[in-house]
Amino acid sequence: MNQPLFKKVLIANRGEIAVRVIRTLREMGITSVAVYSEADATALHVRMADEAYAIGPAESSQSYLVVDRILDVCRQSGADAVHPGYGFLSENANFARACKENGITFIGPSPEAIVAMGSKTEARAMMVAAGVPVVPGADAGDVAALSSAADDLGYPVMLKASAGGGGKGMRLVHEPADLADALARAQSEARNAFGDDTVYIEKAILAPRHIEIQVLADRQGNTVHLFERDCSIQRRHQKVVEETPSPAPQVTEELVAKMGEVAVRAAKAVNYEGAGTVEFLVGEDGGFYFLEMNTRLQVEHPITELITGIDLVREQIRVAAGEPLGYGQESVTRQGHAIECRIYAEDPDAGFMPSPGRIDVLRQPHGPGVRDDSGAYEGAEITRYYDPLVSKLCVHARDREQAIARMKRALYEYVVTGIATSLPFHQRLMNHESFARGDYDTGFIDAHRDALLTPAPLGADELPLAVGAAVARAQEDAAIAGQAPTRPAAHSSGVQPSAWRLAK
Repeated sequence: MNQPLFKKVLIANRGEIAVRVIRTLREMGITSVAVYSEADATALHVRMADEAYAIGPAESSQSYLVVDRILDVCRQSGADAVHPGYGFLSENANFARACKENGITFIGPSPEAIVAMGSKTEARAMMVAAGVPVVPGADAGDVAALSSAADDLGYPVMLKASAGGGGKGMRLVHEPADLADALARAQSEARNAFGDDTVYIEKAILAPRHIEIQVLADRQGNTVHLFERDCSIQRRHQKVVEETPSPAPQVTEELVAKMGEVAVRAAKAVNYEGAGTVEFLVGEDGGFYFLEMNTRLQVEHPITELITGIDLVREQIRVAAGEPLGYGQESVTRQGHAIECRIYAEDPDAGFMPSPGRIDVLRQPHGPGVRDDSGAYEGAEITRYYDPLVSKLCVHARDREQAIARMKRALYEYVVTGIATSLPFHQRLMNHESFARGDYDTGFIDAHRDALLTPAPLGADELPLAVGAAVARAQEDAAIAGQAPTRPAAHSSGVQPSAWRLAK
């Protein structure tokens, strides 16, 4: 039996992504080390890890974002590598550098690559130098400078925070009279979210598709792309549904190949290592423009894994250990169609407001072609301190029509009580005629708010699914009557053996 690439890997994250990484580590024979805040003492990732350590109060600024505490746990546990997941410290160059200085492998790109792609303005300049197409725009400036740039670009324009992502610090401006107010709001939001109020301006691409290309690169200079993901279904500039391949008529195989080549070029420009994502806007005419590069694993990575059969977390670990990819672009193929719905503890009909609370009942869907990446369980608390993601529901099927049908079935099987969730929104979306045709762009939710955010009666084709799901739920309820949902015991500070370890 081959020796594992690392002895122990600490996951500097929480929730479903920590659970996701732990699963691959177990398959690879690597000991997993979890960290948790006071709010996460009974979290699923704590239960599943081989070891778990407390790192501070609930607020992420006092726990998951404290570099010294993460490094202390590495020393205590003997972890020789850290997987950052996404969010928190995943794109923090100082953390990656601190890991290296302490002899700990950071499972991700180099600090230099993170810095290069971390500033959108610097990344734009680098991509222009590398011959990568970018949306016409201008660097940061005061109101007068941005106003002049907007006049040159032509309205509408988009203001964007240089330091961040996730839709924060972004404002669409249609008229010159609105620019000053939009700039003030964008700067305020950017300052609060990222501690940096630098804002730049771009020409707004109307009715765009948000298409991203997954890349993988090793230390030997080999880089491949793993095709595209269409992430155009968004609320407040944040993705809620992704699919691959893209159903957009302009996103042809030829265009994907071109975008893939450009994404590989972008990665090579910063000597990238590991998994990363190059994001583009694609116009109705098929023109595509660089948006940014995310120097981490993406939330929506499972659908790429489903169509390619490649475990992206495993590849990250292999590359970080110095192994070559072992395959070239010609060996990367895909089959079928995959869709991901992000199930949030949110109330869609109340403006997607968060709905923290205790999950009383949780029935997750199963069956052919269904994958649900989750950090939740019955009795778990969805706290107000972190992103309210409950799970990532993914399906894989022969073609898009079957994938949509499979997702409809899975959504009807999914039961969550005790909190509001985005499940009703996803059900309405999957039944929307325009979505079924693949006719959507980044403004789809706003354009169809009445249909997507207002409860509607079941159609004739939906009724059998709903009835079948209701019968299944009733049977399950009868079978478990009198059984209370189990909850993991709270851990005290220090290393805790998990259920997995006890079972060894």
